[in-house]
Amino acid sequence: MLQAAAVTLSLFACAVGQQPVAADPWVVYEGGAGVGAGARVVFVTGDEEYRSEQGMPQLARILARLGCHCTVLFAIDPATGAIDPGVRDNIPGLEALDDADLMVLFTRFRDLPDAQMRHIVDYVQSGRPIVALRTATHAFAAAKHTKYADWSWNGKQWDGGFGRQVLGETWIAHHGAHGSQSTRGVVAPGAEDHVILRGIAPGAVWDPADVYAVGLPLPAGCEPVLLGEVLAGMTPDSEPAPATTDASTGAVQDLNAPRMPVAWTNTYRAPNGRAARVFATTLGSSQAFLQAGTRRLLVNACLWALGREAAITPDLDVSLAGAFAPTPFGFGTHQKGVRPADLAWRPTAAPAAK
Repeated sequence: MLQAAAVTLSLFACAVGQQPVAADPWVVYEGGAGVGAGARVVFVTGDEEYRSEQGMPQLARILARLGCHCTVLFAIDPATGAIDPGVRDNIPGLEALDDADLMVLFTRFRDLPDAQMRHIVDYVQSGRPIVALRTATHAFAAAKHTKYADWSWNGKQWDGGFGRQVLGETWIAHHGAHGSQSTRGVVAPGAEDHVILRGIAPGAVWDPADVYAVGLPLPAGCEPVLLGEVLAGMTPDSEPAPATTDASTGAVQDLNAPRMPVAWTNTYRAPNGRAARVFATTLGSSQAFLQAGTRRLLVNACLWALGREAAITPDLDVSLAGAFAPTPFGFGTHQKGVRPADLAWRPTAAPAAK
């Protein structure tokens, strides 16, 4: 009946010379009962390489199944309404951050108009929690829109911009062979009992993307949770990358000595004095979410950031939510013509809190 009524209304609008109302350029997954009930989570996506437009809706669905109200925002081509991560200056719907309880950020080199960027700035400066993935270390790169240029990954007055000042590090370099050496998460010394790792078996966190270099040690306040073991291949069971010797200099290079942190917590002191919980990881390609350990890491991190660590149990449901067929990372490989409305999904059940 509802579908028939919608069609009738659409035909009526056309008959009186009006166009049907276009779908919103974002997607909302309603939460219900569950350990995340009442929490409003906003995902801000937009990277050209690691398919955040695929991975973040999947994470949002899992959280919605646990009760969170999740809104996923995308880089949108204003001419077509399609998701296009190559559009660096348009992420509609950032107003959703104004009353969000958690921002999950996965962007790369965005140059957003001041009016859009203002919502991100206001959110961060409010001292509310942040979960940041992969290229969020270099989330912004102001070129045309310079009001918030200091937030750029290479900011000078605010050294290292948002990445270093809020998350703990900005972009430095790849650590290993990009596209041929993947990453396995290894528990950082002293983090064995961290609640974010609850229920994650050793070696269960994996990402086909490579390790990122970070400055060692990380800034004061940052606490490593996982270190990245550089693997010689592109499968979860690949062996660690062996040390190599430079034929011309005789220098030995071992990418796993030392290992780089790939997931850490931080406390960001906002201008209003509030201490924000921050979780940052240089993991996050969409195919990594095929691994239960990687999914659990991010779900646990979101609940921790929300202050709901008591809800993190080893058996929390982090199974895939809905159809999920992520594509390999790479530039120019996003699925063309996909609109946010195409990603609609509704949880079939919301498990009770345990």
